[in-house]
Amino acid sequence: MKRKNNLLPAIADPDNLRLAFWKARKGKSWSKPVRAYRADLDANLMLLREQILSGEVQVGRYHFFKIYDPKERQICAPSFGEQVLHHALMNICHSRLEKVQVFDSYACRKGKGTYAALERAKNYTRRYRYFLKLDVKKFFDTIHHNVLKTQLARLFRDQDVLDIFYQIIDSYEAHPDRGVPIGNLTSQYFANHYLSGLDHFIKEKLRIKAYVRYMDDMVLWHNDKDVLKQAWRAIKKYVENELQCQLKPALLNSTSCGLPFLGYVVLPYNLRLSLRSRRRFVQKLRVLEERFQSGEWDEATCQRRALPLLAFTQHANAKAFRKKVFFDNSD
Repeated sequence: MKRKNNLLPAIADPDNLRLAFWKARKGKSWSKPVRAYRADLDANLMLLREQILSGEVQVGRYHFFKIYDPKERQICAPSFGEQVLHHALMNICHSRLEKVQVFDSYACRKGKGTYAALERAKNYTRRYRYFLKLDVKKFFDTIHHNVLKTQLARLFRDQDVLDIFYQIIDSYEAHPDRGVPIGNLTSQYFANHYLSGLDHFIKEKLRIKAYVRYMDDMVLWHNDKDVLKQAWRAIKKYVENELQCQLKPALLNSTSCGLPFLGYVVLPYNLRLSLRSRRRFVQKLRVLEERFQSGEWDEATCQRRALPLLAFTQHANAKAFRKKVFFDNSD
């Protein structure tokens, strides 16, 4: 497969930078950093173009905060100018990263996503007796910088682009030489690519036909439990030796018992909300109510925030659960 070269001019092209700005501003048009950047848009994009062409980009100016959804995570939000840079890079480099993905990798890909992964999982759950669920321990925080750089160097010939990637990678450490920040667009792509070699190993070397991955959440299906046990041992060895990461304890079970996956429990002919997702729904609904009653959020804001909560539950067999929640909160 021929690798693309000389990508930098396309990344720095004014039309690409303007597109990157419009993508970066989505959902936060009225924030102060976005308004400040837009107020002098042409000058800011020209400065970014010069930085890209010179290879001296400004990265690592992170704003750190924690979320608890559903578990504690530290989010590293880059400056808005850096977000524009990330979109400019991925507008051009996305297609190259896409080409090495297997069909059943569902994160950071057009036409894929959470619900496509769930549909595929439902299909496999109906066809096979057993599943093996795996995920990487503290995945984003343990991605090894040198391993990631080596992977990217195999994919991109353009050293100027690689140098910018390396600056972004080196701008953050959760541990020495490890970690990419949750909150970066490039981190999502880098993390998804980090496991693409493992996907090919599972599909082509282990010859597992039924396989789905969403970021580091991996599920394998088979009618023979021993085949899955052997696959688990081989995958564990690959992750430790090739990726220098660790797997969490594996879950091997019958599909009739239900597969916990992406906030749901996947059964052969049913999709339920997981216990954790039900608790999150109730907690977030209470927050909406409290902030509406206090006047912090108006009705339109609460409605906008409630819609994705409801949509998440509507993909599952959760009608009775929603009725119970809204009935209990109606007093």
